[in-house]
Amino acid sequence: MAVPNEIIHQSTRLRIVAVLSAHPGEEGMEFTELKRILKATDGNLGSHIATLEKAGYIEVTKDFANKKPRTRAKLTTQGRREFNSHVSYLREILSVSSE
Repeated sequence: MAVPNEIIHQSTRLRIVAVLSAHPGEEGMEFTELKRILKATDGNLGSHIATLEKAGYIEVTKDFANKKPRTRAKLTTQGRREFNSHVSYLREILSVSSE
């Protein structure tokens, strides 16, 4: 049986990684868009993004668009691999519980 990824398993981080996994753009998703989708506060989202970045699961870029600061996040190859592994773990749990 697969094991849970304790970093991703936390509810907000799981939702962040799931949203980024579904986002097709190479540039990543803007912080404001993630915040809107997840209905998270700036501080809460920022804290979880920092944890995921420190683990190497997401890459954060900061730049300016029309003279306004912009922060974007995207999954790294490692992050995608870890997310897929965690999803496999969750599927195993579901298949065991439905037997």
